Amino acid sequence: MSGNGAVEDEAAFSELAQRHRHELRVHCYRMLGSFTEAEDMVQETLLKAWRRRDSFEGRSTFRAWLYKIATNTCLDALDRRRTRDRPVAGGTGGSPLCEVPWLQPYPDELLDLAAPVEGEPEAVAISRETVELAFLAAIQHLPPRQRAVLILRDVLGRPAQETADVLDVSVAAVKSALQRARATLREALPPNRADWGPVTAPSQQERTVLRRYVEASRNADPDGLAALLREDARQTMPPASLVYEGREAILDLWRPVLSGAQAWGEWIPVPVDANRRPAVANYVRMPGEAVYTAVNIDVLRIEDGLVAEITTFGPETLPAFGLPLTRR
Repeated sequence: MSGNGAVEDEAAFSELAQRHRHELRVHCYRMLGSFTEAEDMVQETLLKAWRRRDSFEGRSTFRAWLYKIATNTCLDALDRRRTRDRPVAGGTGGSPLCEVPWLQPYPDELLDLAAPVEGEPEAVAISRETVELAFLAAIQHLPPRQRAVLILRDVLGRPAQETADVLDVSVAAVKSALQRARATLREALPPNRADWGPVTAPSQQERTVLRRYVEASRNADPDGLAALLREDARQTMPPASLVYEGREAILDLWRPVLSGAQAWGEWIPVPVDANRRPAVANYVRMPGEAVYTAVNIDVLRIEDGLVAEITTFGPETLPAFGLPLTRR
């Protein structure tokens, strides 16, 4: 550190900045809804921080300074993409998850790296309710600055004055934006949000259902999968905006690829955790092929021992889960 608090040594700066890398990535993920873009924004944030290191004068913590750079980097990115990516007005098939075609899952192992030490004020900031897919989809509907205010104030618990400093606005503007954001969110979130709770990992019951789901998938057993679905279960497939409502509709989708003359081949389901939910990465080896190819990731919402919702993503983020795109 120099006399004004700036970090002059690149190695010392890098070590200090890397302590916050994982939580900054989660922050960018909430802002953008995309794991891939969040990683890009963290890289850009740390590069900007190094270039602007002389501007850190120690009036705030180094962490708060990095959050300011990260938040504004995301706001700049959202401004650039606002004519390209907009939530689908009115939703598709009644599913808010398909209103955000760029939504991607986040590996729990990386969420664990971002979690502050137990007992710190931010310890619940990486809990289920703040990385729930439905919550992430809902906040994408907020104007970018309202979204930033809501994340900084209600998710991270930052004071109004600090939030105002991050966004270079008045405290009164922060309070107004937060009020509007909360009102919008109440309309967009599912009615059972209060039941999510600050869970930091799938429960034992959820893991039991996941094991049965994996076994039925491996055995290409649609009846076994049917037994795990609620009658009103839903499967959504962002970014394709495909929604299947009800157990029978989902089974009509699964049966042809699992069994019969048109079956895709041999399946390998690999259990993972994403967004504090149990999930499965699915691979298939088509007839005549030598390798298994990644098909998708199913993130499961389980209620009372049954699968209530499946959100199916493409395989693009599998490397972030430590999994290959092909396997033998």
